[in-house]
Amino acid sequence: MNPSPEAIPTGAAAAKEGAALDLADVRKAYGAREALRGVTLAVRRGEFVALLGPNGAGKSTLFQLLTGLFNADSGRLAVCGHDIRKAPVAALAHLGVVFQQSTLDLDLGVAANLSFHAALHGLGGARARDRVADALARLGLTERARDPVRELSGGNRRKVELARALVHEPAVLLMDEATVGLDPASRRQLLDEVLALRARGVAVLWATHLVDEAEAADRVIVLHRGQILAEGRPQELAERAGTATLADAFLQMTGGSERSD
Repeated sequence: MNPSPEAIPTGAAAAKEGAALDLADVRKAYGAREALRGVTLAVRRGEFVALLGPNGAGKSTLFQLLTGLFNADSGRLAVCGHDIRKAPVAALAHLGVVFQQSTLDLDLGVAANLSFHAALHGLGGARARDRVADALARLGLTERARDPVRELSGGNRRKVELARALVHEPAVLLMDEATVGLDPASRRQLLDEVLALRARGVAVLWATHLVDEAEAADRVIVLHRGQILAEGRPQELAERAGTATLADAFLQMTGGSERSD
């Protein structure tokens, strides 16, 4: 059962309760530019957290650190208690990721893409086949299992990427601006599919610059110019800012400005 909104702790409180994803004072700079400046956040199992920020806020940098593409200059990033820097294999084994840019093999079939990913996580034989079949069925892709990915619509390609990210049953799912380029119906469907994962105990960190997606979250973390400006339930953030909506609060906090990442 999902925790009620009133029962969901935030920030340090979530970390103390053994968060699936736990970041403490994370810093990253590219030359003189500080991309992340002391970011601390936590996401519990069964919690959907929206990382809301304009372009250039540092969302992509944070995801690059979480997936081991780059190392943080300082701070701690842990997945299910495994420090990404000290035990990257153990940490990444608990992580599923859907990137903003597609990483599917367009010439492979849908099921083949998932099977390849399963093999990377040490899954093979009947176990892998069962996991792939289950992931495809859950996302309504069973009838497209043998179709080359390039024949799918943008929305169905995103579904394949989500199915692939879940085939090894990760404890933490990262969604990096995953709805970019999708039509409104496909965007809503993908969001609903990920929201449903809370019932399975998956911790979700959903990075977005779209306020309407953040409004569906258990908790929103506003990131701007590498710093966390605020966090809390969507309505709480609006109330603290003295605005009627989360969108107005977000614009007030960030000044509506954007810059390149």
